[in-house]
Formats: sequence, structure tokens, C-alpha cells
Amino acid sequence: MIIAEVQDLVKKYPSFELKSISFHLESGRITGFIGRNGAGKTTTIKSMLNMIHPDSGTIRYFGRPIAGNEADIKKRIGYSTGTVSWYPRKKIRDIVNIVKRFYDTWDEAAYRKYLDLFGIDEMKTPLELSEGMKVKVNLMLALAHRSDVLILDEPTSGLDPFSRNELLEVFNELRNHGVTVFFSTHIISDIEKCADDIVYISKGRIVAATPKADFIREYSEPGESLEDTMLRLEGGAVHA
Repeated sequence: MIIAEVQDLVKKYPSFELKSISFHLESGRITGFIGRNGAGKTTTIKSMLNMIHPDSGTIRYFGRPIAGNEADIKKRIGYSTGTVSWYPRKKIRDIVNIVKRFYDTWDEAAYRKYLDLFGIDEMKTPLELSEGMKVKVNLMLALAHRSDVLILDEPTSGLDPFSRNELLEVFNELRNHGVTVFFSTHIISDIEKCADDIVYISKGRIVAATPKADFIREYSEPGESLEDTMLRLEGGAVHA
């Protein structure tokens, strides 16, 4: 079942362009969004969330366009970036008490679960947290209102290897409960560990949007890791 669909998305800037990109996300699958810095990952994600306005193209969730249905759709989407921009001197507990008022789907038990899993002290302020812990706070807030879809921009950025593995295990658990996870990353080993599907963007265009096994079969050479394949492709072996 298709949960989210991007069709012919175009966004032009003076020095960069998303070139009519299309792909879809399926229910209960983890999709890794890969590409080098500047390839268009964040622009795509912000367009998907109507945080920036594309020049053309359509974006649908649950069969409905986000235009005209944004409030209802966003109640079912969890979003997180690799950074946090909350009030730096407010306690996490106070920030949570504000955020949860926006969601009638807020799940206090889920909030407590991820608070414990991520080892977050809700009496601390963002100013007192490490960069990795700030990422975990953002993820906790994205997960605590029972999202059907998680859209995450570099969620493992700033995390140590143990915390990254812990987060990937959370992704796997969410998939087992039918949650769709879409995350961008430049850490290819994260894709290898948990992704079902790959969307690969390069220079503003989609090179591939396919199950991981099919991507490896089509693009990888014998004995290559996925990271080796990506380095070779970005080196210019595959560009239309």
C-alpha cells in the first residue's frame, strides 16, 4: 500500500534545481534516502512537508494531496531533523508539555518509553544536552504522537555508533508495527543495516527508487559493499 507519493516535483533555485523527481513510500517499510551533501535531500524533504513550496509537482499522503489537507495529514506524520531549535533554557519537560497540545494522538506511554530508551533527562534544558542527545529529543517528540509515517532528515547525525545502532533497532521495531520510515543519511552503513528500499538522488535528480536488493543487483559490482557502490556512482560511473 502506497502511503506517500511524490510526483514530478520541481524546485528551482539560482544555483540548484530539483529536476522533476518522483518516488513513493510503502506502508510498513524503511526507505533510505541517500545522496551526497547538496544533492537535494533536504530540499525534497522540506517540499514533502510543505515547508518550502515547489514550483510544480504533487505530493500525496494516504491518497490525499497535502495541499488543502495539511493539518490533518501532519497529525499522522512524525518529522525530525538532525538538529534541535527549541528554547535553549526551557526544560525538556516544559517543551513536551507545549508540543503535546498540538496532537490529539499524543501517547504518554510512548513518550515515557522513548524517554527511557534514549536516556533523556526531562529536567535538563537543550543547552545542557550534547548534539547527539538533542537528536534523540527530536526523535522522541516525533515518535510520541503515534505517527503512521516518520520523515527524518539525517536522524543519526551526531550520534555515536552505539546510539546509531540503538536508533536503527527502533526503526525496525516501528516497521514491525506498520510504521513507514523515510530517512535521509550519508552514512551508508545505516542503509545496509535496516533499509528495505533506497531512493538515490544525485545533482537534483532521482537516479534510483527501488528495493535495496534490486538496487544492489543493478548497480553493485561483485564484492562491493553498498558504500563502495555509492562512491563509484558518485565518482561518475552512472550519470545520465
